[in-house]
Amino acid sequence: MNKLKIIGFDADDTLWENGLYFRQAEQEFAVLLRNYIDPDSLHARLYAVEMKNMPTYGYGAMAYTLSLIETALDVIWSQGKVDSGILKGILGLGRGILSHPIELLPDVERILPVLQARYRLIIVTKGDILDQERKLSKSGLLPYFHHIEIVSEKHEDNYRELLRRLDVAPQDFMMVGNSLKSDVLPVLNIGGQAVHVPAASIWEHEQCEKPSLPYYEISRLGELLNVLP
Repeated sequence: MNKLKIIGFDADDTLWENGLYFRQAEQEFAVLLRNYIDPDSLHARLYAVEMKNMPTYGYGAMAYTLSLIETALDVIWSQGKVDSGILKGILGLGRGILSHPIELLPDVERILPVLQARYRLIIVTKGDILDQERKLSKSGLLPYFHHIEIVSEKHEDNYRELLRRLDVAPQDFMMVGNSLKSDVLPVLNIGGQAVHVPAASIWEHEQCEKPSLPYYEISRLGELLNVLP
């Protein structure tokens, strides 16, 4: 770690709240459809639709809203009914996620200035470009980062190409994020370092077995200072 040059940060649920708003939207979605389907069955159907749509829509609030609409139509039409009020309600849920204020997670504003003085900091995040750019701008954190990378998916080839463009060896790079699947495992597999900061809950799609390669796990971002040289 003595050669560490660049620290990459995930954005959603690492630097600011994000998944919470999707969970709240799904709870409201279940209320909208309470006369048609129970919440557990609805969740299973929504998740299946999201997985089907992911190669086309990707991640983010707009992709999620389209999957909400498709799921609702499937549920309602399967019972021979049409309810435009539900569709209007779903559009409102999507707008709510997109317009929600940025709420930084604990320690973020405290540690970024310290780290910026010692390392190059970058953001590596996935999702809809417009939505991610909006959140980054509203966060007030852009001055701490010298590079922003927004990708459709995080996998080994993405990280290799990013490090090639930044002219840094994998062993001199550390990724910090809340997802073992996206932020830790692919970086370890290419020879980099990683720190896992678990979120309160994690989406099923991001769940995976713990990597066998060594990595750091901390309970909150402020503890990152304890594992760095």
